[in-house]
This record gives sequence, C-alpha cells and structure tokens, in this order.
Amino acid sequence: MKTAQAGTVESMDCLVTVSETDPGTGIALTLAGASVARFSKAMDKAVRETLGQLEIKDLTITVQDNGALDLVLKARVEAAVTRLKGGDEA
Repeated sequence: MKTAQAGTVESMDCLVTVSETDPGTGIALTLAGASVARFSKAMDKAVRETLGQLEIKDLTITVQDNGALDLVLKARVEAAVTRLKGGDEA
C-alpha cells in the first residue's frame, strides 16, 4: 500500500500521514497530540470536510497535532492526499 505524509512535528504544525485502503472501507481517522483532548471534534470535522472536497471516500489517515490551526491542518491533509495520488507539487 502507498503512504504519504505532509507537515512536521514542530510546534504549531501537524504531521499528517495517509495510506491507501481497499474501496468501500471508508475513512479511518486517528488523531493524536496534546490538542486532541480539547479539539478532537473540530479536528475531525476539518479533516473530513477536506477529504470530502477532495472526493476521497476510502483512506487511512493519522494526524499528529502540535497546536496547528484548522487552516494548517486542512492544508496538510490536502498536501498528503496530493502526494499519495502522485502529485509532487504539494
């Protein structure tokens, strides 16, 4: 299976890892980091909205958050998915 990443583990950023899954398995999302206890619902929503805009229905995604804003989180998700699909410009 192919895997791609975007981001860093630096403060105010997040590391997003995405992996291909079999069609029909849906989105498997794992959130980790200090901010998750307080912001898991908002993070989950931001990730799923971004995946929806990208028309991604089947994916395993892990987010290691270190205080990233929603804008950063969405950008990292988009970049990781673009890399997974073979785009190098992300």
